[in-house]
This record gives sequence, structure tokens and C-alpha cells, in this order.
Amino acid sequence: MAKKITDSSEQLLLKSGHLWSRLTQQTEYARQTGALHSITTDYQFIEQNNISFLVRSVSNLVKKEKAQQKQKQKETITGKYFDPFLPYEEDLFVSDISPTHLCLLNKFNVVEHHLLIVTRDFEEQDNLLNFHDFVALWACMQEIDGLAFYNGGRIAGASQRHKHLQLVPLPFIPNTETIPIQPAINEVVFSNALGRIPSFPFNHAIAQIKITDLDSPLIAGKTMLDCYHSLLEKVGLSIDMESLLQPGAYNLLATRHWMLLVPRSQEAFNNISINSLGFAGSLFVRDRPSLELLKELSPMKILTNVGIPNHN
Repeated sequence: MAKKITDSSEQLLLKSGHLWSRLTQQTEYARQTGALHSITTDYQFIEQNNISFLVRSVSNLVKKEKAQQKQKQKETITGKYFDPFLPYEEDLFVSDISPTHLCLLNKFNVVEHHLLIVTRDFEEQDNLLNFHDFVALWACMQEIDGLAFYNGGRIAGASQRHKHLQLVPLPFIPNTETIPIQPAINEVVFSNALGRIPSFPFNHAIAQIKITDLDSPLIAGKTMLDCYHSLLEKVGLSIDMESLLQPGAYNLLATRHWMLLVPRSQEAFNNISINSLGFAGSLFVRDRPSLELLKELSPMKILTNVGIPNHN
């Protein structure tokens, strides 16, 4: 039976108009307590296919890597998965969203005010997204105009098993287009709200999101869920509605106006790792040799190799 979108269990706990102030206040507090470890980067642009790819050089990863090593050591000693979100760090808590979700600061953020939208109970990151996930996501997107994304599995760049969506405010850096791939999206011709980006030489699909300011998060959540299912079907990731598990790794990106889904074949190419932000036109490299390699190969070649190349 289809879920009724008026289900009282979806009563939102997030107060309208409060998220941004809570986010900025908690960011400052978490900096003062040392809970937030922002990663500074240098950046430059690489032009390809009418896209100004934003490439960040991320060399200061020592604290993040130490935290990951500590997590692995705990798991090795105990034989159990160590969940950084259960319990979460109180100093990173921003707000309750719904009975099923809350939001936290990204402890190791590159983009300012990077939010994590986390399930209260443990769910696997390679589970399919569901109605509750999209209700919580849209409740936050109503408050913050940003890019939402989901790394569907380790191959897609997920670093934690506990299910979490992410939201970063736009633009990524001041005085730029709202998102690097926006010029390419402007070239899409939609048919029945679905389309393809002409300059993307790999399997993907994009959908228009038709949600108005008058739609509640419950209605918006159902609309986004339907878009998500349509995109999975369009790229060949047919789902079993009786199963919680996703049929394959993928990256999902969404704004208030569109949703993009890209199936994945591998996590990295020539040691350059890619997560969802790569398909938004924002890439990360560790050092100068990696940057030079990215320039030599080109961003689009790297994205194509971690995705599934078109063969038509």
C-alpha cells in the first residue's frame, strides 16, 4: 500500500526560519570548542566543455586521516563497526529535523556551513533512499538554498556506513555561478521531466523538480522520491521495491530545481578520488602531482572513468 503523505509520524521538528541561524551559531561554537576542523584549500579553475571545473588542492588532511585511522583501530580491536553518528558529537549538533532525522555539522568541512542530514537510527549507506530521507532533505533545502548530495556506497565516495545525506550552501565560492555544471544543465532538453546533459559522455539522467513554495515537505518528499525512482530506472538501476538495498553504486545531486543521478563503476581513477561533488564540477586533489595529472587527463575523462562511459 502506498504511504500516505499525511502520515502524522512525519511531523517536522525543524522550526521554519531557524535553520540558518542555528547553523551559523553552532559553527562558531564548534570552532571555539575545537570540535570543527575546517580544511583550508587552494583552488583554481579548469575549463572544459563549457564548464569551469573548480579544482581544490586539499593538502591539510592530517586530522581527518588520523580520525579515520583511529576509527579503524577501534573496529579492529572490538570487531565492531564504530559509528561516529551514534552517538554523535554534541558540539556538532545543529537541529532536529523529524522523528527519523537530525542534522550535524560536517566535522572536516571544506565548504563553509556543510550540513550532514543523518538518520537517528543506524541504516546502511548503501540502502535505497526513502520517503523519510527526502522529507528531511527538503525541510533543510527549504531553509538553505544549496546543493544536496548522496554518495550511494563506498564506490561512490561514501566514507561512513551510517546513512547520511549532505547539503552545502551555494555558491561554493563567492562571485561564481551557483554551481560549476549549471551552464551544461542549461543545455538539457527535458522530455516528461527527464533528460540528459549533452556534454556528459557517461551514463546519467537528470530530472526537473517541480515543487512550489506552497508544497509542504511531505508533498515535496514524495515528489523527490518519485524523481529518484525515475532516475534509477532511467540509468538502468532497476529497483526491487521489497528490498532495502540499492541495485548499484551511484551519486545523487539535487537543487531546488533539478536532480541528477550518476551510476558508478569505481571510487577513483589514477588515485584521484571522486564523490558526488565531482559531478557538480567540484574536484579535489591531494598535491601538485595529482593536480598536474588531472590537467593532463582532463576532468571529464576522470569522471567518465569512475562512471560508466556511454557507448552510443
